[in-house]
Amino acid sequence: MWCHCTRAARVVGLDWAVGFRWLIVIFQLVAWPLTSPAAPPVQVIRIGHFPNITHAQALIARAMAREAKPWFEPRLGEGVQLEWYAYNAGPSAMEALLSRSIDLSYVGVSPTLNAYARTAGKEVRVVAGACSGGAALVVHPESGIRSAADLRGKQLGTPQLGNTQDIAARSWLISQGLKVTLTGGDLLVVPSGNADLFALFKKHELDAVWTVEPWVSRLVHEAQGRVLFEEASLWKATSGRYCTTHLVSSVRFLNEQAQLLTRFLEAHLDLTLWISQNPKEAKRLLNDELKAETKRGIAPEIMDAAWPRLEFTVDPIKPSLHKAVQDMHEVGFYRKASDFSRIYALTPMNEILRKRNQTPIPE
Repeated sequence: MWCHCTRAARVVGLDWAVGFRWLIVIFQLVAWPLTSPAAPPVQVIRIGHFPNITHAQALIARAMAREAKPWFEPRLGEGVQLEWYAYNAGPSAMEALLSRSIDLSYVGVSPTLNAYARTAGKEVRVVAGACSGGAALVVHPESGIRSAADLRGKQLGTPQLGNTQDIAARSWLISQGLKVTLTGGDLLVVPSGNADLFALFKKHELDAVWTVEPWVSRLVHEAQGRVLFEEASLWKATSGRYCTTHLVSSVRFLNEQAQLLTRFLEAHLDLTLWISQNPKEAKRLLNDELKAETKRGIAPEIMDAAWPRLEFTVDPIKPSLHKAVQDMHEVGFYRKASDFSRIYALTPMNEILRKRNQTPIPE
């Protein structure tokens, strides 16, 4: 009797154990379709820009993202995120690029040349254009300036020592027979921030300012300045076109993330075309982002006055960079010859243009 009970208990226990194992198997089979696969690793692209109208692609893209209508992210593929970093000046953006804090940057010509020369061409490449034009020489209404000769003994402001407009101004002054030094010469060149230049101009502590939009239009509409000439008039060889802003990549990102860079360039091209085709909406988005980043937008009349001076283009207009190199040698910023033959990496953008049956950029 005892043996039969013991045997029965063992059989029951065995059946329970087997049943429990089957329950676990069934639960796993049922639950398995509900388990999400491991998410792919997130790829982050870090991009620099300035809160300026000449960096419209970056500002508009950020504004679109704020309105939950992102431009770049859907075109870059799943698992790609953008991180935007705003800088007040080109040297800061290039320092971030060289220190690998960012991968790409919208930036002007002179800071790019300086970063390239500093690293002997090992770290920086121009991969596309972004903006052409926008610069002018504005003179004070009481200055009496009608020509270059009238600038003798005057004070002329530029946005920053060694920046794109500063170099252009110094080179033009020298071409007009004026002596220009860091501390004086035939006139005094005063490098300062655009907001400071604007204030000094209004108080007539500056006789003229060589700057870029929207400050050109602000000086004219808000400080009664007069445009002596547009910088475009100096670029006859390129039909008035010259690079104000281009898109720069670190060599590391260019080499290690070639496919990701290509997708970014495609989106950059599409956005540049969209801006040209939708100026009203582009200006609204740009202004909204300026307000978000700087707490101050651009008055509609200033935006409308500035817009025709600008061309948004993926063409970096190579002749203008080569001219900038000559200018920097002429004004004394480069003391020795530098090889800039590798500064452009336009093959990815040109492959995109060819696939779309569009004219490639001369390489």
